Amino acid sequence: MREVIQGAVDDLKDGQPCVLATVVRTKGSTPQKAGAMLLVRQDGSGLGTLGGGCVEGDIWFAAKEILRLNGGPEFKDYYLNEDIAARDGLVCGGTMYFYLEPLRETEDFVSIGGEIVDAYDGGQPVSLATVVNAKDGGPALGSKLLLRVDGSVSGSLGNAELDAQAIEIAQKVADLGSNESFSIDDGTEVFVEGFTTPPTLVMVGGGHVGKATADLAHSLGYRVYLVDDRPEFSNEERFPYADETVVAPYDKWAEHLDLNVNSFVVVATRGHRYDDMALESALSTRARYIGLLGSRRKTIMIYRRLLEQGVPLERLKEVSAPVGLNIGALEPEELAVSIMSEIIMVRRGGDGGRMQMGDWYLDRAAKIAERTVEV
Repeated sequence: MREVIQGAVDDLKDGQPCVLATVVRTKGSTPQKAGAMLLVRQDGSGLGTLGGGCVEGDIWFAAKEILRLNGGPEFKDYYLNEDIAARDGLVCGGTMYFYLEPLRETEDFVSIGGEIVDAYDGGQPVSLATVVNAKDGGPALGSKLLLRVDGSVSGSLGNAELDAQAIEIAQKVADLGSNESFSIDDGTEVFVEGFTTPPTLVMVGGGHVGKATADLAHSLGYRVYLVDDRPEFSNEERFPYADETVVAPYDKWAEHLDLNVNSFVVVATRGHRYDDMALESALSTRARYIGLLGSRRKTIMIYRRLLEQGVPLERLKEVSAPVGLNIGALEPEELAVSIMSEIIMVRRGGDGGRMQMGDWYLDRAAKIAERTVEV
C-alpha cells in the first residue's frame, strides 16, 4: 500500500484534501482482507482498491460525499448478501468493516505518512494505531498513536490504558507488516497496522529451482535476494529484478545481508554438502521462515551434522524441510509453485488444505433447487 500512502502525502502537500478508506476488519468470505486501502481524491480519481464491484463503488461514493460536505470520519460495515455477490461475481456471506478518514490537515498526516513510506522503503518498521469506531463519550474517532521500533511514541488514543493495549499489539505487527484490531467494553474499536518493507525472498542457490522460485516470488511482489557461490548463477543478467545478487561462500552468505523478520529463506544449492553450510548460515538470521529443498533422507543427514555442530534441536524444528506443499510437483516451475504456496500460507496464516466444499453444501444446493422447480 506504499503508493496509496505516498499519494495521500503528495495530495496534502499540494493542498488537495482526500479520503483514505481502509478495510479494518472482515468476517466470512470477502474480496479483500483487513489492511486494503483506497484513496479517493478531490477530483474523483483514486489509488488502491477495496475489492472492486459495488462494495468499492459505495465506499467511493461515501468518500466523495465526505469531501463534498466537508464531513468527518466514518465507520461503515457492508454485508455481502447473495444478491450483491451474484451481481459482482463475489463469494457471498461475508461482512466488511471500513474506516473512512478525511485528510485535510497537512502537517500531522504528512509526518506520519512520511515515516510509513520510509518503513516501506527499508527504514525502521513502524506501527500506527487508529480509533476507527467510538461511542459518545469515548475516545475521539481518528485518534492516532505511532510506535517506532526504538520504543518512541507519537500521539495518543485518548487514555493511557488504551495506549498501552495498542502499543502491545503494535510491537507484534510492526516487523511483519501485519495488522490487528481490538475492541474494549465501551465499544471503542482500534485498528493497529504495521508497516515495513515488502516480504523478501532470499533464494540461496541460483540453479533451475532457485531461478523458477525467484521468478515467481518477484511476480508475486516479493523483493528478491539471490545468493550463490558461483558468479555465473548470481548476477544481474540472470536475475535482473533482484534487489541484490550475492556471490559468497555458502557458510558466510548471511554476513552479506541484513534481513528483517519479514524475510523468507529458501535453501536449494547444488548438493547436501553445500546445503548444510547454507542452512547453518540461514539459522543465524532473523528470517521468519527457512525452507530446505531436498529429500527426507538428505534432510536427516544435514540435521545430524548440524546437531553435532551444536545447533539446538528446537531451532531445527522451525525449519520447513522438505520445503513446500505436497502438490506432486516435479519440474522446477512446479516446485516453485509448491515452495511459494507454503510461504504464502505461512505469511497469510492459511492451513494448506484444499478449499473444495464438502458434499453437504452441494446436497443443500440440490435441495433448494429441487424446491424451486416444484414451485
